[in-house]
Amino acid sequence: MQPITLLQYFHWYYPTDGSLWNHLAEQAPELRAKGINAVWIPPPYKGASGGYSVGYDTYDLFDLGEFDQKGSVRTKYGTKEELLNAIKVCHDNGIAVIADVVFNHKAGADHLEKLTVRKVDPANRTEFISDPFEIEAWTKFTFPGRGGKYSEFIWDHRCFTGIDWAHDINEDGVYTIQNEYGEGWEDLTENELGNYDYLMSADIEFRNPAVREELKYWGKWFLELTHADGFRLDAVKHMTPKIINEWVEHVQTVSPKELLVIGEYWNVHNVQALKQYIDATHGKVQLFDAPLHHNFFVASQLGNKFDMRHIFDNTLVKEIPHLAITLVDNHDTQPLQELESPVEAWFKPIAYALILLRKDGIPCLFYPAFFGAHYVDKGDDGNDYEIWLARVEELAAMLPLREKIAFGEQRDYFDHPNCIGWIRTGIAEDKTSGLAVVLSNGSDGYKYMELGEQHAGRKMKDMLGKCPQEIVLNEKGGAEFHCLAGSVSVWV
Repeated sequence: MQPITLLQYFHWYYPTDGSLWNHLAEQAPELRAKGINAVWIPPPYKGASGGYSVGYDTYDLFDLGEFDQKGSVRTKYGTKEELLNAIKVCHDNGIAVIADVVFNHKAGADHLEKLTVRKVDPANRTEFISDPFEIEAWTKFTFPGRGGKYSEFIWDHRCFTGIDWAHDINEDGVYTIQNEYGEGWEDLTENELGNYDYLMSADIEFRNPAVREELKYWGKWFLELTHADGFRLDAVKHMTPKIINEWVEHVQTVSPKELLVIGEYWNVHNVQALKQYIDATHGKVQLFDAPLHHNFFVASQLGNKFDMRHIFDNTLVKEIPHLAITLVDNHDTQPLQELESPVEAWFKPIAYALILLRKDGIPCLFYPAFFGAHYVDKGDDGNDYEIWLARVEELAAMLPLREKIAFGEQRDYFDHPNCIGWIRTGIAEDKTSGLAVVLSNGSDGYKYMELGEQHAGRKMKDMLGKCPQEIVLNEKGGAEFHCLAGSVSVWV
């Protein structure tokens, strides 16, 4: 069975020209030839900012670029027809498609409503700082451009737990909506900010059974229309595990195939929080290994002061490897974004070797690492910054190695603070399989490692071309494998 190699097929600053779906269709054969067999696509439906929306300001889940809403028919990425074609072409080329879904909140409401709220302390959302009072807020979604096609469900204030803007008094804040489902927030698995149910916009009320049924209906509709292979669920940290369990069980039931469901639970410091969420959802979702990304980010900043023997400490891939989606960067961590923490360029080949050529986790590559990226945006200081993100050239060699020879038992040689390595022994059915990886975040390094007696006498070379010499394995299948300073070599 081929290992899954996932590519995040977008970044935050992808052009707003409606070209992404067509580009995906054009590039699908090349992606598959290079070793990509799954793509994570951005939110495919209409956001509040229409054709400019990255997709996380969810407006209408049923508008996949079909209706004239929010100033545009197409989404930032293209039309409904182009989306469906891109998915079909991916499937024709053996590439699974994982769709991004934002259930936590909705934005861009069509009408104001009068509703009763209580204001809470933003730093401790469990503490009320006002008595109940009435405001006007944007909480009613009627989707006039769609006219009831696919669904006639109307979202109103009973569908939401909180809002951040009181329109009539021109005041922002965090307001809990007082309704028949409760005066406060839903139960979560950790207590950051007291309760981090509220993230942004109009926060969805999952205690309302009509809301849950509408989201399940949408999941069935979307799967039957697109034949997607799974979902990436945004901001699950801010959603009760109960809705995740209920919704995932439903879509797995209505899908004719096993779906890959990935949750974004962003806690970089405490892997126990991720484990707690996995326990609460009974392993129904896999999670991005946010702590691993943070380790990569810190290691790239510290250089040879980082002890590489601890690169997997406090990570999901170490604790629950079969449910870990490993990553180097993503759209939130790229420069000038909300969670900005980009891994330095020199360390990216090392980091990608650590997620692509080991046996645990499903690796997720980031679009700029594969294609490069260039954009301009404002920083926190209000000044414009021009950003260039270079391709990681080593991926051209690593991806085929992952797909074709990175098999067999794994043995780690994590015995030096700056130079570590591991081997994969290969499998009996393929005599050319197996490899040795050695990397250094300091000076030139080497590591004695053994692949096993079955490889005795074999000649090995560095497929990344960093070290030109050939190595001959001894009677135990061992040798000193070398790498350059601040680099990685992969010997096959």
